[in-house]
Amino acid sequence: MKQKILWVDDEIELLRSHIIYLTEKGYEISTVTNGEDALEEIKNNNFDIIFLDEMMPGMGGLKTLGYIKEISPNTPVVMVTKNEEESVMNEAIGSKISDFLIKPVVPSQLLLVLKKILDKKKISSEFVAKDYLNDFNQISVQLSQELNHREWTELYTRLVNWQLELDLHPDIGLQQTLEEQIKEANKEFSKFVERKYRRWISGSENEIPDLTPDIVRKFVFPHLNESAPTFLFVLDCLRYDQWLILEKHLAEFFNIKRDFYMSILPTATPYARNALFAGLFPSDIEKYYPDLYSGNSDDERSMNKYEKEMLQQLLNRHKIKLNNELKYMKIIDPDVGRAFEQNISSHRNTHFMAVVVNFLDMIAHGRSDSNILREIAPNESAYRSLTNSWFSHSSLLGTFKAIARMPNSKVIVTTDHGSIRTQRGAKVLSDKEASSNLRFKFGRNLKVDDKNAVFIKDASEYKLPKRGLSINYIIAKEDYYFVYPTEYHKYLTYYKDSFQHGGISMEEMILPIITMENKLK
Repeated sequence: MKQKILWVDDEIELLRSHIIYLTEKGYEISTVTNGEDALEEIKNNNFDIIFLDEMMPGMGGLKTLGYIKEISPNTPVVMVTKNEEESVMNEAIGSKISDFLIKPVVPSQLLLVLKKILDKKKISSEFVAKDYLNDFNQISVQLSQELNHREWTELYTRLVNWQLELDLHPDIGLQQTLEEQIKEANKEFSKFVERKYRRWISGSENEIPDLTPDIVRKFVFPHLNESAPTFLFVLDCLRYDQWLILEKHLAEFFNIKRDFYMSILPTATPYARNALFAGLFPSDIEKYYPDLYSGNSDDERSMNKYEKEMLQQLLNRHKIKLNNELKYMKIIDPDVGRAFEQNISSHRNTHFMAVVVNFLDMIAHGRSDSNILREIAPNESAYRSLTNSWFSHSSLLGTFKAIARMPNSKVIVTTDHGSIRTQRGAKVLSDKEASSNLRFKFGRNLKVDDKNAVFIKDASEYKLPKRGLSINYIIAKEDYYFVYPTEYHKYLTYYKDSFQHGGISMEEMILPIITMENKLK
């Protein structure tokens, strides 16, 4: 079907050669010479695009544009004018034109603007499909090779970039292909972690990635040499793809630098976030904070009570002297977040403040139990969209904007772990005292297929808390989740396609560390 153009110009006869050119290119063109006739045409016909002269006798172009937007608000309008005054351009842009052309125009300009507005998505989709299929082959070759931790991070970020790119082009039908490639990548990544992890944490590997206990020391402490306010935000359960969604809202206010690190195992809050604040592995935390891992409790809130104290001890061990008291805030509900946003300016003289934000983790867990959230976010793309919707209306965005107005302030944003969309159940046997987590468990007499999980007989090899004699751990690989034999099919169905954490996957382990400096100098 031909695309229809309405061209409004009081000197339309002088543009006849342009009209013939576009007709030959396959466009159907209607012409009128004034604003009144243009509005009548738009009321009676549907047009794909409108070329509108800015200077016409009677109803001028800008006034006509206002009426056009009332009648057909979604029809793109290109303003064509001899007037190069900036004020005219600003007024036209403010009235939501799609593009601007200065007379005299040449046919190639017209064709370019038509393709940019009408055919951009189709042309872009064709190139995206071609580029991804080329990259698909390159990534497949990489997955057959021995990769180091830097190469795994680079490969994961490429895959995430393709996720976001294909979100913009759902009609080309490559999402399933990408999902399968990510699944294959996670299979190889799990093997890589299983081979390397114990060597990383023991220090016996030649190349060791930055790990959770290193992060505050390496990425936060250097900024504390200055007296300007430094904020550490830990967004619980933040994945790299979600960060890229958030970053779009922040680039206007901050200069942003990205780094990455590997989470410790299990990728769960009681282990990873405590390790982040303490600068210690969980076995050392058990040694120095024995009450933290007493008993068999795996309640995340009860096991993260001492984050400020652990962070203060880390500062003390490294002889970091702050200009004033360390500040700490945990945001677990919208009211607390709004109050913090309203009072953030009171921290302009605070030397160092740590802020934990739990909303993303609540969304991930809430989706498992809420049919409405499952309906809103049925897949990865929709989950990212849900993240965008939350952040764009959140007090957290307002807080970041307020910090951006503090001269010389620094913001470090990171997370304790990510999450993965679980797809496959792994049957597990244990005694009744075993922990209830879906992606990792600790207890006695744990049994699971080693294709689906890492079995940890000796907790000290993974620098995990011993929790007493005869306690073992299992950690799920790839996208598996643990299900007990009792009512197996019920829970297999209930937790399938939910977002979980605690296991081994790129999404849970390869995590962003973001350094943001405000643009006010």
